[in-house]
Amino acid sequence: MSRIGLIDLRPLGSSAAFTRFWLGSSLSAVGAQITMVAVLFQVWEMTHSPFWTGAIGLAQAVPMILCGLWGGTLADQMDRRTLVLWTTVGQITAVLGLAGQALADLDNLPLLLGLVAVSAACSALGAPARRTFPTRLLPRDQVAAGIALQLLSFQLAMLVGPALGGIVIAEWGLTVCYLVDVVAVCAGLFGVLGLPPLPPLGNVSGQPRGVRAIADGLRLIARRPVLHGSCVTDLIATLLAMPISLFPMINEIRFGGDPRTLGYFLSAVAVGGVLASVFSGLTTRARRLGAVQLGAASVWGVALAGFGLAGPLWLALACLAVAGAADTVSVTSRGATIQLATPDTHLGRVSSVEHVIGAGGPNLGNFRGGLVAGVTSAPFALVSGGLLCVVGVLTVAATNPRLRRFTLTDLEPEPAGLSATRD
Repeated sequence: MSRIGLIDLRPLGSSAAFTRFWLGSSLSAVGAQITMVAVLFQVWEMTHSPFWTGAIGLAQAVPMILCGLWGGTLADQMDRRTLVLWTTVGQITAVLGLAGQALADLDNLPLLLGLVAVSAACSALGAPARRTFPTRLLPRDQVAAGIALQLLSFQLAMLVGPALGGIVIAEWGLTVCYLVDVVAVCAGLFGVLGLPPLPPLGNVSGQPRGVRAIADGLRLIARRPVLHGSCVTDLIATLLAMPISLFPMINEIRFGGDPRTLGYFLSAVAVGGVLASVFSGLTTRARRLGAVQLGAASVWGVALAGFGLAGPLWLALACLAVAGAADTVSVTSRGATIQLATPDTHLGRVSSVEHVIGAGGPNLGNFRGGLVAGVTSAPFALVSGGLLCVVGVLTVAATNPRLRRFTLTDLEPEPAGLSATRD
């Protein structure tokens, strides 16, 4: 398998705890996609307004950003397994609430969006701790492979979950759809229960609290070129070249607005991501993870510029598939780089920043694309954004040699002045 670059399955053989967690989180990811479709369908049926379907994203994004940063401080101050257990219980409670309001046919939009926000907040509180699990459960040389397996689960959930959700809604209704997610999140809870205690390493009592703790994590990122270079690369890629908000306009002006074509756009990105995950051994076994990350982010920009110029449908879909594959490679290599270059004392807070960038960057990038397209055109927004992304990533590569040369064996010395210590 290593010779042809297929996905590295070593983590599933070396850690039973990681395997149980991965299986549970995979099922939970499918459930989350099912609920996403159910919420979209229910809000549309209530309002028939694109404004309110867009408000679902706002209801998720705000608690993700705020609670994600707070979750990072908690992950560095308490047992991470315990934190994920309680936040998963909170998610189960929120989804049960969604099932209850659907069963009672309350038709209450503020309640529905409030429950969505609670679920997002619980997920965000536990997300930084979850991101540290591969680092704590796997050997150093398998961390990238563990992250790749998690990403494969997410990509497959994106393919399977929405279709399954639509079938369940059509056959049995919204209540059953939400209850399916309850079962899926319970599977995720079972996976977390199988983990050993995962207290943070180092002197927890000596660490700052609250806002000071968040600032301490940001200070570490600013002082380590590998960390701030990785974060800036992600911001450049998502802020400048996010294409999804432009799909409907491109579909209208080039392909007659056929809804099937719009679905093909989304599927092409997911197919590219799944293929990259299947062959992620090429990434996880790569020695220079920093160079892989920078190269993949550049390919992402080039592919989306190509999508903006593509005339035939097959070429447009091919460009999107390449973009999806490049995004998966970039996320895998960046996640491994950040996890391996961060001391455990700060791993929760740094992971929370990575989570916030991953949650907020695409939403802001889609907003930017829509603004540029409104003033100019969708093709111009795509091409200019893709090219600016390439220029930005190449600038990072030229000015950040530590990121460019980062390998699995690299671990930067602790910066002076940090308040925490590392064993």
